Amino acid sequence: MTVHPLRLAQEVARPQTGRQPHPFESRAMPPSAPSDSPGSILLIGASRGLGAAMAAELLRRGGHVTGTVRPGGARTALHDLADAYGARVEIETLDITEPEQIAALHDRLAGRCFDILFVNAGTANPRQDETIAEASTEDFIRVMVTNALAPLRVIEGLQERVAPCGVIGVMSSGQGSIGNNVNGGHEVYRGSKAALNMYMRCYAARHAADQRALLLLAPGWIRTRLGGPNAPLSLEETVPRIVTTLLAQRGTPGLRYLDREGRTVPW
Repeated sequence: MTVHPLRLAQEVARPQTGRQPHPFESRAMPPSAPSDSPGSILLIGASRGLGAAMAAELLRRGGHVTGTVRPGGARTALHDLADAYGARVEIETLDITEPEQIAALHDRLAGRCFDILFVNAGTANPRQDETIAEASTEDFIRVMVTNALAPLRVIEGLQERVAPCGVIGVMSSGQGSIGNNVNGGHEVYRGSKAALNMYMRCYAARHAADQRALLLLAPGWIRTRLGGPNAPLSLEETVPRIVTTLLAQRGTPGLRYLDREGRTVPW
């Protein structure tokens, strides 16, 4: 089965040491291969790239994937997976930047209860080498809305569709780490992922009594259209580790910011 390229490029995160966890934050658990099916997964942004590759891996492990694609009707890699896996793949449409579409998806999924909600959608500004002052207001708003605001709207809008002891995750980046930012660069994208991380900490603080696992996942710098041909990692070698780390969070309440190997990333 063909696995399509990633949409986003994200830098490799360095492990963090010497820090006590916040009260609503949990320490990383080393990922291990799940002993059972991934269960039911609501995967936001599954039409291509990393999202489609995650869907393929989850299906390979026996999961049931409800994935979203952008409106428009074009055939996607998720449609190919639906042809291959039949009833174990369901396709929904969603533009995460449109709040009314999130509400409509919530209503369409009435009565459903998913084991995992994972938000993969994201974007970057066209000129990654420009400073924050050089970025256009339009690009800044678009990246911040897509990468930081929209994922939290999705999580807030669909949290009722996740099992009380399930997992809610979102694709972050090592570039969102303030502590690891010693080289600069990619300023608009970095800022959007740092904002995403902060908003997830706010969400975790408001839901400190919940039994759900919350995950910010930094997958690494992967060879994609955005990452370029010189990125050190491929989808084939990274996606199984990403999925293993995601599934390893089951049954461990609290927020974690982890790389694909399950190592804690500095905030």
